[in-house]
Amino acid sequence: MQKIKVGIIGAAGYTGGELIRILINHPNAEIAFAHSKSQASKPVHITHTDLLGETDLTFSGEDIQGLLDGHDPNVIFLCSGHGESQKFLNEFSVPSSTKIIDLSTDFRDESHGFTYGLPELQKDKIKSASKIANPGCFATSIELAILPLANAGLLKDEVHVSAVTGSTGAGQSLSATTHFSWRNNNVSIYKAFTHQHLTEIKMSLAKLQAGFNKAVNFVPYRGDYTRGIMANVYTRYEGSLEEAKSLYRNFYTDDPFTHVSEAPIDLKQVVNTNKCFIHLEVHDGQLLITSIIDNLTKGASGQAVQNMNLIFGLPEDAGLRFKAPAF
Repeated sequence: MQKIKVGIIGAAGYTGGELIRILINHPNAEIAFAHSKSQASKPVHITHTDLLGETDLTFSGEDIQGLLDGHDPNVIFLCSGHGESQKFLNEFSVPSSTKIIDLSTDFRDESHGFTYGLPELQKDKIKSASKIANPGCFATSIELAILPLANAGLLKDEVHVSAVTGSTGAGQSLSATTHFSWRNNNVSIYKAFTHQHLTEIKMSLAKLQAGFNKAVNFVPYRGDYTRGIMANVYTRYEGSLEEAKSLYRNFYTDDPFTHVSEAPIDLKQVVNTNKCFIHLEVHDGQLLITSIIDNLTKGASGQAVQNMNLIFGLPEDAGLRFKAPAF
């Protein structure tokens, strides 16, 4: 099979770096260009130091339209900041045969012909899509925690979520709340009840349980570590624990990356992988769902490649079988 030609826009950031790491080892893909204005003409390993000895790729900084026309990529990944993807598509002409996978928030409402790219939610639709809006990291973890309930029509009450993310979730740019001396030995709440991922979470729930209009009460935390999300979700539930486990396992039976664990789970089990692990408990009529992912892989670049695999008819897990550190 001829390899998929890939272009990456905004390749110097965290998600761009993770895409490069995944794609240089993908059996069915090759990187045609990795574009970065700020790092133009520099070797990729100068910015993404973990790639020293892995690739001799250099950042492209020349005219983007020239890259698109000259390489005619099969797919491009948009990894620039939120709001930049809309500007990109307004400014540049993408070949009609080129698929687009956007990692920003710009099209997660499925506007402008984009398909929301959560494979566990709408795999068949993704397979026939030409433009994918990759889900947010918190949204991925939370949606995977509650979609089986919505699919069974079992969301009867408000949903309560507390979730903590690593510092890479804030991106590479420095700010007061990403600086080491502030983040180290520290935990804080931000955007309580107003986080931008709530919009896509509610949209996804409505696809499976039309008419669900209860609140999703989401309190996000900044964690004192670099990678991973743990979401603890609870809502009213009238069934048994065994019924809940059966419901979740059946819902994810055809999904290679989402698994229900009998034992309690911890973040190191999924860091550096494209997996989501789920643990269930029932307490006094409440179902507690713990969901863990790596925010940069299943929450961003890994899921983007998973979507690429589906679009091009590849095995869903191609190039995505990574081992977690675990200890």
